[in-house]
Formats: sequence, C-alpha cells, structure tokens
Amino acid sequence: MSQEYRYIVRIVGTDVQGTHKTSYAVAHVKGISSSLSNAILKKAGVNPDLRVGLLTESDVAKIEDVIRDPARYGIPVWMFNRRKDTETGKDQHNLGADLAFKIKTDIDGAKEIRSWRGYRHAYSLKVRGQRTKTTGRQGKSLGVKKKTLQAKPGATEGGK
Repeated sequence: MSQEYRYIVRIVGTDVQGTHKTSYAVAHVKGISSSLSNAILKKAGVNPDLRVGLLTESDVAKIEDVIRDPARYGIPVWMFNRRKDTETGKDQHNLGADLAFKIKTDIDGAKEIRSWRGYRHAYSLKVRGQRTKTTGRQGKSLGVKKKTLQAKPGATEGGK
C-alpha cells in the first residue's frame, strides 16, 4: 500500500513542511522544544528521522494525541512549559495561542501588582538581570547631539 507524499502536513493547528524530519517538524509547533519533540515521538512510536510527508494519518493522529495530553503518556513533568499553574495549581503544557495568552496574562498580572518584574516589563527594561549600561537602548536617544554653530555677535568676517 503506497501512500502519496504530502508537502504540507497539519500538526496541532500548525502547517509544517513535508520535507522536514519529524523531530524538527514537531518542534516547529509553538510551545514544543526539540527535547520534548523527541520524547513525544518516542512515546508515539514514530521514527524521528522520517520525513513528515511520508507519515500516515494514523501516525499524525497518534502524535497529536501525545501532544494534547503528555502526562497520560508518561512524559516527565519537568518538560512541561507551565508547571504549577497559578490559577489551577496543576502541571500543564500549553500550545500556540493558549501559550501566548498565558504569558501575556502573567506579565500583565506582574505589572498590576507592581512587582519588580512587572516594573521592568512596564518600562521596557531588561527583566532577567542583564546588563543595561551599554545594551537595551532601543527607543531611547542615542549619542550626543551637537549644537549648531552660530556666529558670535559683533565678530567680523576678517577675523578681527
């Protein structure tokens, strides 16, 4: 039974190119790192070196099932991107737009309670302790403006 090669495969709402290896293609989904991608493929029983365009629909469905609920398949909690959620207290793994929304609400909450991180975010400063003396100057004035040269009053053109 030969299957036709697909140039674009949809995995959890993300279009990935069929020419990529499976491990890189799964990591292309927002919220999945390369190490988590390899763990997902191992639990789904899919060869990570296989090209995505050659995967069957059942393989893609198996990969999506592992991505949607990684805890059920025994993937360690330390690989999740949202451990001990502040609202629910549970370990979660968010993907795509949900991940972006959670990050934005976390930053807005930090700004609202005026924590140090929130203050740094609000004023567009470095948040994680990086140096700011010479870097991170975008949006601010750079360099020194020279005053325009003006002729002194009472001076003649001859220099006397």
